[in-house]
Amino acid sequence: MSRYLVGVTTLNLNTEKCIGCGMCATVCPHAVFLVENGKARVEDRDACMECGACARNCPVDAIQVRAGVGCAAGVIRGVLGTRGDCCCESSDSCTWR
Repeated sequence: MSRYLVGVTTLNLNTEKCIGCGMCATVCPHAVFLVENGKARVEDRDACMECGACARNCPVDAIQVRAGVGCAAGVIRGVLGTRGDCCCESSDSCTWR
């Protein structure tokens, strides 16, 4: 299973809003979601590449993710000294480790 950066994804699932339709699990290319007992749950958060397919296909807006190119690309651009999308709210607030 692909891993990006551990613990940095912007993915959030509101299980109270979830109706258990399973669209998130169907469209996710990395099996981040699992549907059990009529609700989705995040099975593998660190596999999320922040593509946004889950959020775009959720009929009740129970999923939020800041879709883009993913945090790994943002960190790489930061290390190279260029600006662009990253895991932070704005490029100015990012700290690269």
